[in-house]
Amino acid sequence: MEQTLAHTPKNIDLHAVEQVKWQRLLLLCILVYEGLGAIVGGLLLVLAPDGRYMQMPVEMMHGVFSDFLVPGIILFALGMLTMLAFIVVLRKRPSDWLIAGLALGGLYIWFVVEIIILQELHWLHGMWGIPVLMGWVVVLPLIALRHEAAPMRKFFLTCGILSSLWYLVMNIIVPVHDANYSAVTQTISELSAIDAPTRILWVLLGTLYPLLYAAFGWGAIQSGKGHRNLRIMGYLIIIHSIFNFFWPPMHQREVLAAGGGTLTDTLHITWAMITLLFNMLIMGYGAAAMGKTFRVYTMISFILFIVFGILIGIESPGVNANLSTPGIGIWERVNIAVFMTWIIVLAMLLLRKQNLR
Repeated sequence: MEQTLAHTPKNIDLHAVEQVKWQRLLLLCILVYEGLGAIVGGLLLVLAPDGRYMQMPVEMMHGVFSDFLVPGIILFALGMLTMLAFIVVLRKRPSDWLIAGLALGGLYIWFVVEIIILQELHWLHGMWGIPVLMGWVVVLPLIALRHEAAPMRKFFLTCGILSSLWYLVMNIIVPVHDANYSAVTQTISELSAIDAPTRILWVLLGTLYPLLYAAFGWGAIQSGKGHRNLRIMGYLIIIHSIFNFFWPPMHQREVLAAGGGTLTDTLHITWAMITLLFNMLIMGYGAAAMGKTFRVYTMISFILFIVFGILIGIESPGVNANLSTPGIGIWERVNIAVFMTWIIVLAMLLLRKQNLR
């Protein structure tokens, strides 16, 4: 499928390999943005534990903390760690991948815990949280540069399998938290609808999926040296992963039927159409990079996409009108499963090629 990639010779210093310039610049921008923001926010909370400088009432923490002093100290410490990561990445130290990973991991945990404590999602979580996720996308290839190539490539490719399995797990775990939800008659998007009882859980669990998916994209790029189509597919996966960091939520059926739909509902449909386009392009370039048998399998997947897409389209007006949609949940899940299965099969084929080297 592509030219054979040689293993990294033992006498080559892995730490001497430089990160791609645009990835390094983006990582530096994210680190300084998050670091300074965390330091300032932490100081304001420490100086005014009652939250007055940040215009945040203590009651919003639902009794988990008596005031903002401890959260402020933790946030300040995370800010200092993130600025240290900025300096280490800037100076291209061998430990840059570790410090940057610790900083971004700490910030990721901070946002997850914060959302759980506050029991709500705020636009500020997107303003500060999405850059953390983007930081992980560009720190992944840095981690790969600082380690032996072949094992990291295999790990990234395995993430393609894990991403699809994780999405399956989400569809098992989240629906059970809403006794009124039906996986047969309701769409997946209704799990994350505005004011849906499962919205926060779905969003929190959902942040891991694009990260695993992006890691698979890097694995495809690394495996595609000498094969243009596979590299293009990898970059499309990474772009799509970043695109998926934010998905405009829809309103619940009752609100839509009462005329309460807003711009976010329109954007939700737009995101769905763009996602479908990405999926088709990814499958197209992936098929072009592989053998005849896989291309036939991809064509069958395309046909299934069209068939179940039509079934979804037939019932979808019932969502906005709050009418019966007896099978829309099944049609949508089968449609998504077709793509997820395709990713798993592709990842397994690429892993097998790695093992044959």
